[in-house]
Amino acid sequence: MAADANVMTHSNTMLSEIRVRLVTTDERERYQQLMQAHHYLGALRKIGETLWYVATYLDEWVALLSFSAAALKCAARDQWIGWTYRQQYSRLPLIANNTRFCVLPAWNLKNVASRTLALCEHRLSRDWTAAFGHPILLLETFVDENHRGTLYLAANWQRVGDTRGFRRIPGGYSTTTQAPKKVFLRCLHPQARALLSRGDLDTRYTGAIKKLRLLLSAAQLRSLAPFFRELPDPRRVAGRRHTLGSVLAIAAGAYLCGARSYQAMSEWAECLSQSARQELRCRCERNVYRVPSVSIIREVLMRVDREHLQRALERWNEQFGAQDSTLILDARALCMDDGERRRSF
Repeated sequence: MAADANVMTHSNTMLSEIRVRLVTTDERERYQQLMQAHHYLGALRKIGETLWYVATYLDEWVALLSFSAAALKCAARDQWIGWTYRQQYSRLPLIANNTRFCVLPAWNLKNVASRTLALCEHRLSRDWTAAFGHPILLLETFVDENHRGTLYLAANWQRVGDTRGFRRIPGGYSTTTQAPKKVFLRCLHPQARALLSRGDLDTRYTGAIKKLRLLLSAAQLRSLAPFFRELPDPRRVAGRRHTLGSVLAIAAGAYLCGARSYQAMSEWAECLSQSARQELRCRCERNVYRVPSVSIIREVLMRVDREHLQRALERWNEQFGAQDSTLILDARALCMDDGERRRSF
């Protein structure tokens, strides 16, 4: 009995002395080599917002962890949060994915993994803010079906379902499925779910929105042009290649997706798919939908009647802005002041 008590005391002392810290630049090669050698999925490059951690005990390496940007799509996670299509893509930076967790062989002891994970959870949001300018509200991880996910369950992570088996590839997602993975979530804020799904995001977290371009649904794109149908066109009839409603719809859509200059609006329009251009009622030539140039966007926004435009935007705000403040449009902001105009040339 005394021997067992001594072992337990030693174990508890060892656990209390485990520390977690960020991997330094000089340690990256060692980190990657150990991850490649001991994690069943191997090492993973740093892509986008990623932090690497090492857990130590008396300067010896105990475990390795990697946290990266959240998966773009995960039906089980998105349904659990209950956010809208637009919220999903604008608020993804507030979620991080525990992409790797490896306890090194000599330290595969009871409670080491859960202790290490808890220490990471405690500091991750602060570290993320320091590195990338915004906090983290929620963690996710995906566990292969042949693994139970015991560690995450023991650490109070919640299993919310399974993936559909599609995997991320360059340019999108695979068309064929593989074995689905278990989806686990862990809140780093007691009200993470409510914060992520509420209409107006708390100002403490709005900086994260700038990290990812906002998106509009097909229904929102489709509805833009009709709001500008009755506005008087300030341009001469001769030479009009794009309707006023289409140009304003593109400008408004681009603005709602983060474009804050004429050039950015034009670049946003050029990236639109043919179906999106059709939704915005762009000019069609030989079955190809064309978008207005930067000069056309600039001319329309500089010359359109502000009062008429504001009334049209107020109707839009009544319909779409009431539940989501990021969808509110204002004529003065959309048309830009003189200083912003000069920066747009």
